[in-house]
Amino acid sequence: MTFPADTLDLNRAMNHFAGHDRLWLFGYGSLIYKVDFPFLERRPARVRNWGRRFWQGSHDHRGTPEHPGRVATLVHSPGAVCEGMAYLITPGEFKHLDYREKNGYLRWVTDIHFTGDESCPGVVYVADEHNAAFLGPAPEREIAEHIARSAGPSGSNAEYLLQLAEALRALGEHDEHVFAIERYLRSLPDSAP
Repeated sequence: MTFPADTLDLNRAMNHFAGHDRLWLFGYGSLIYKVDFPFLERRPARVRNWGRRFWQGSHDHRGTPEHPGRVATLVHSPGAVCEGMAYLITPGEFKHLDYREKNGYLRWVTDIHFTGDESCPGVVYVADEHNAAFLGPAPEREIAEHIARSAGPSGSNAEYLLQLAEALRALGEHDEHVFAIERYLRSLPDSAP
């Protein structure tokens, strides 16, 4: 079953954390470096059995409906660990976040792990193969070439990739998929520095 690329109404119908006055949100893509919402606390964190991949199409931020960009999503990957940033937010922030992540992303509940053994359930936005904007896997060089020629209302797709790579380095995280795409992108003629 495929659902529409615009997931705004689907997310607004979700009520798993109804009655909570605060909850953790996990960011693994632009939510690491572009924090345009208020939060109560911010901590490096990770999710297990998920891998970050540039397999989601972006029709509204880093591409257009005619020429979608490629942005990060999470895919189930047993044994994998995805590092990112967790934000303690109030449920009122979903109004903005659901709109920001409306291009194929749904709220999922997963355990968020912090330093040591501390963990708690939280929310992550995931765009899987069941959404109409999903582009799926491709060789990393091909992904880099796609990113190099894509841009949308939020800027160039290359800028998104490069900012994510820098944010991951600042966290001390090595993501071979992201860094391989970055290397290919930088090797292209007329690529970003």
